[in-house]
Amino acid sequence: MQGLRGPSGSIFVAAAALLLQACATTPPVAPELPEVSLAMPAAVPPADPAPPPAAPEAQVAPPHLPRVRLLDATRLPPFEGEKRELAEPQLVAKLDRTQPTDDLWQRLRRGFAMADIRSPRVDERTSWYVANQDYMQRMFERTRRYLFHIVAELEKRHMPTELALLPMVESAFNPMAYSRSHASGLWQFIPGTGKRYELTQNWWYDGRRDVVDSTNAALDYLQDLYEMHGDWHLALASYNWGENNVARAVAKNRKRGKPIDYLSLPMPRETRGYVPKLQALKNLIANPAAYGIALAPIPNEPYFATVTRTLDIDVLLAATLAEMPVEEFIALNPGFSRPVIRSAVASHIVLPADKVETFHANLERLDDDALVSWKTYKPRRGDTLEGIARAHGLTVSQLREVNGISPRTRRVPKLLVVPIEDGAETFSRLPIMYAPPVPSGGRTHVVRRGETAWGIARRYGVTVKDLKRWNRIGAHLMAGQRLVIF
Repeated sequence: MQGLRGPSGSIFVAAAALLLQACATTPPVAPELPEVSLAMPAAVPPADPAPPPAAPEAQVAPPHLPRVRLLDATRLPPFEGEKRELAEPQLVAKLDRTQPTDDLWQRLRRGFAMADIRSPRVDERTSWYVANQDYMQRMFERTRRYLFHIVAELEKRHMPTELALLPMVESAFNPMAYSRSHASGLWQFIPGTGKRYELTQNWWYDGRRDVVDSTNAALDYLQDLYEMHGDWHLALASYNWGENNVARAVAKNRKRGKPIDYLSLPMPRETRGYVPKLQALKNLIANPAAYGIALAPIPNEPYFATVTRTLDIDVLLAATLAEMPVEEFIALNPGFSRPVIRSAVASHIVLPADKVETFHANLERLDDDALVSWKTYKPRRGDTLEGIARAHGLTVSQLREVNGISPRTRRVPKLLVVPIEDGAETFSRLPIMYAPPVPSGGRTHVVRRGETAWGIARRYGVTVKDLKRWNRIGAHLMAGQRLVIF
C-alpha cells in the first residue's frame, strides 16, 4: 500500500473553509511568475451542447461538459459529378499580422492561409451549421477557453490558423469527447497515435484530454503530415483516414495519370466530407454576418496559464486555492482522471490567467502535508470491492465512482484510490470527475507482406471493423505497418 501524506479530515475542512472566506472579488490579471508560462479572460460558464443529429461516435461526458456527438459526414448524400474547385492558396509569410486587434476572431481570420474548397458538400455542411444556431453558440462558448492558446501555437509554427477550427470538427471543442474507436479529447487522438506523440495515458491522467499537451501533439502530427504530402488538405485527410491510406490513394492516382489533390482522390465518405466541414466553418467565421451568425468577440489575450512545479494536491483543493468553481477547474484540466493530482504523473496544472497569483498566495498558507485527503491502495489477495469500501468508510457505489469502475465489473482493479480518513465526509467533497477508459492490454502487430486486415483480425479474434477503427486503416495494408490490437 502506497500512501499519500495528508491531514486529518478536520484539518482539511478547516483549511478549505478558511480559504472560502477569502475576498470574492476578481483579482487583476496576474503578473508573469518564474514558473508560469502564459498561454488565455474571465471564466466562461460551462456549456451544455446539443448534439447534431447524426451521431455515431459519442460517449457519456460529465454534467458540466455533457455528451457531444461528432458530426457524421457519412450521412451526406453522394454528389454525382459535383462541381469542385480549389481557390488559390495564400502564403502565411505574406500575411499582415502587425496591426493589433482586440478580437481573437479577427486575429484568427488574418491567419487563414489554406486554399478554399468550393463544392456542394461545403454548401450542405454550411447550411447545417446555419440551421443549428443553438448548437453553434454552445460550441463557440466552449471555444473561448482554448482558442487563444491554439492560435498562438499555430502562429509560432507559421501554420494556417484554419487548423484552430479542427477541434470544432473533431469534438465540438469538448475536451471530454470520447469515440467508439477510443479517440479522446479536443483533437480526438486514438491511443496508438497518442503514444506515438508522447501523450501519457494511464490510470491517473490521459494526455489526450490535456489541452496543452494534446494541442502540442496535434500540431506536431499535422506538421509531419504536411511534410509528407506537401498539401494541407491531404494532411487533414491523413489526420482523419490515416497517412498510409492517403499515401496509397495518391500513388494509385499518380500511376493512372490522374490528379492527386484532395478532391480527386478516392476515399471513404467520412473523409470526403471531413475537409468540407472545416471549410464551412471557415466560411462562417470569415463572414458571420453574411450567414446570420452571431459571433461574440473573444478577447485577444491569454485565457489560461500553465503552472508548473506543483505538488500532490486534491482537485477540489486546487480549485479552492484558485478561488474558482471546481467545474471550471476540471474544464481546464480535463486530463486528470482521479480526485487527487499526482505531480509525478502530470507536469502542470492549468488555471485562468487572472487566478495564478491567487493560487500561489493561498497555497503558501498551507503545509505540504495538508494538500491531499486521498491515498492509493493496492488490493491484496482475497480483497473484494465490498470489503475495501467498508474498511474505508465508503459504499461500494462510492468506491466505484471515485475509481471509474463500471457497475457491471466484479473484478477488483490492481490499484484504487481511497480516502485517508473519514470516507463519507471526504466523498461528500468529491468533484465530478470523468475518466473514459484507457484501453489496456493492447498489443502491436507488424504487418507482413501479403497479410490482410481480415486475416489479422481472425488471428486475434477481433472484428475487421474494430481493427480498422483502432488504427484508421483501409482495406489494404503495407508491409511493416504497425497495428494496435485491444
